[in-house]
Order: sequence, then structure tokens, then C-alpha cells
Amino acid sequence: MGKLMLLMTVFIVFAALFVERLIVFRQKLFADRELPPKRLPNCELIPGIDNGAEDIDILPNGLAFISSGLKYPGLKTFEPHKGGQILLMNLRTENPRPVELKIEGGFDLDSFNPHGISFYMEKNDSIYLFVVNHPEGKSAVEIFKFFQDEKYLLYLRTVTNELLSSVNDVLAVGPEHFYATNDRYFRSETVSVYVEMFWGLSWTNVVYYSPKKVKEVASGFYSANGINMSPDGKFIYVADILDHSIQVFQKMSNMNLSPVKALKLETILDNISVDRKTGDLWLGCHPNAAKLFTYDPKNPPGSEILLVKDILSDKPKITQVYVDDGSIIQASSVAVFFERHLLIGTVFQKALFCHM
Repeated sequence: MGKLMLLMTVFIVFAALFVERLIVFRQKLFADRELPPKRLPNCELIPGIDNGAEDIDILPNGLAFISSGLKYPGLKTFEPHKGGQILLMNLRTENPRPVELKIEGGFDLDSFNPHGISFYMEKNDSIYLFVVNHPEGKSAVEIFKFFQDEKYLLYLRTVTNELLSSVNDVLAVGPEHFYATNDRYFRSETVSVYVEMFWGLSWTNVVYYSPKKVKEVASGFYSANGINMSPDGKFIYVADILDHSIQVFQKMSNMNLSPVKALKLETILDNISVDRKTGDLWLGCHPNAAKLFTYDPKNPPGSEILLVKDILSDKPKITQVYVDDGSIIQASSVAVFFERHLLIGTVFQKALFCHM
């Protein structure tokens, strides 16, 4: 009788713990907010982008790099047999239109599956584009050199490392140097969802890579996602998608990251873009992530764009700039502001160009 009572007690405790974790899991992963539309008056869908614009980075001269064609476990793709692309779009032209950048140098285009991107510009104006790639479900960071006049990318090298296990985004800080976020600890999607995410394991991290040394520089994230840097290079911003927060770090002289603060948000944020003139943060967000992972074309995932000013102050100002229920643009992942233009990209659908 004593053993039976003990087993029943253990079962009840475990059941209560399971229910508690289920509630927390739904709150973290499926922050489902039905928001009224808040659209901008002068926006148009960009012709030629129908398979996602997951990440965007813009050169000072207005040339925008766009990663398109991401195929990621558990997420929708409209063109599963089409290879990934890097698109280029000149925002200073009267009628900007994207063109696919040719990649030369023996790069394997058949397995190209681009995710996060970032560029680095040297003092001599040489430009390097870093692209997170998932060939056959693996993780790598590809480094290209961009030739502006000829408008093509030259493949330089592929970076892989055991610490770069599930890379989501990259932040270039040198011609061969970068920070990268890992968005999950376990490589198996099933184990990641049912063990790591369900039980709230904060085991993901940020890794710093250089040709001489690779090291973990920040940890304790539920799922580290977008990453970017302040214009002065002193602070690093990391989106923790399951914590609904931006984690702010000070970049140390040894490239380690020292925690400064966390800014909590009521949405699931994806990529972080930084206005190089003002330091403002533009966030691509998912107001109803449940729809993102259980895609229904009759009830698609919506989009939300937030603007954060003065993030280092005691009272940052957060402004909701754009909201859509998915009827125009689905699953916004990034927003980039350039000279009164706002470019909004999505995980797997279209992209929007707005005149502010």
C-alpha cells in the first residue's frame, strides 16, 4: 500500500509539473496575439520575391542584400525544389527591383539554403558578405566577396565548427571574423521541440569565430535568433525568440560579451536591424507564432514591425509601426530602414517596400 501511495504521489507531482510546463511552453512558443491591422499608406509588394526574404542587410550606398528561399524544418516553403538565392536591390533607384546575384568560384548552388546574412566593409571599401547556410540540414557560414561594379559574389570559403551547430544569424565583424547565434541545442528537431523547448532549457548561445580561435561568448538563451551591433560597435543585441526579449551585451576587447540588460517584448521577435545613423532598432516580429508553425493558407500568420529607440536608456521607447493579419504579408522576419524607406522581409513569403 505504501509503494502504491508513493507511485500515485510521484504521478500526481509529475502530472502537475507537466501541465505547468505545457502552459509555459504555449506562452513562450505560441504567443498568439490577434492585433488590429496597422498599415502604412505608401507600400507595395516587391515583384520577384515570392519565396521569402528572411534577412536583409543594406550597404551605406543603398544596395540591399536579401536572402531568399530558406527551407527550415517545421516551416512552410512555397517552392521546395527551388534553390536559395541572394538578391540585390538598389533602394536609391526610382523603381527598385531585386535581381539575383551570380555566385562564382565553385560554390555549390544546388544545396544553397540561405538564412541570416551580414556584410563587413573594410577601409579600402572591399565588401564581404556572410551567409548562414543549411546545406542538407547542416549549419555553415559562407563567406563571399562582393564586387559592386560587376554585381556578383565570389565564393571564398565555408566555415564549419562543432560550436556552430544550429546557426540562425550572423554578425560580421571582420573579413573572416563573426558572431553567430545558435537557435537550438539538440540537432534533432523532435528532441529540440519536445525536450529543449518544452522543458524550457536555456542552452543556446552566441559563438565568436576567428581563424585562430572559436569560442562561446554568451549563453543562457532559450533560442538565440537575430543578432546585430550598435553603430559605435560597443554593444551587441541578441533576440531570444522564446524569451520574447532583446538581450543587450557590451562587446569586450577580447570579443567576449558582457550582459548589460534585457528588454522584454509582448511579441516573438526574429531579426534585429540597426539604423546606422540613429542607433534605432527595427524588429521583424511574429504576433501569432502558432500560425507560423501550423500553416493554414486560409488563416495565415500575420506580421508585426516594431521600432525601439534609446534601448540603452532606463525607458526605451517602443513603437508599433506596422501590423498585418497575413492578408498582405505573412510571417515578417526583418525590417530595415534606409533614407525614409522601410523594407520588410518574411520567412517564406513576399517582401514589402514602403515610403515613409
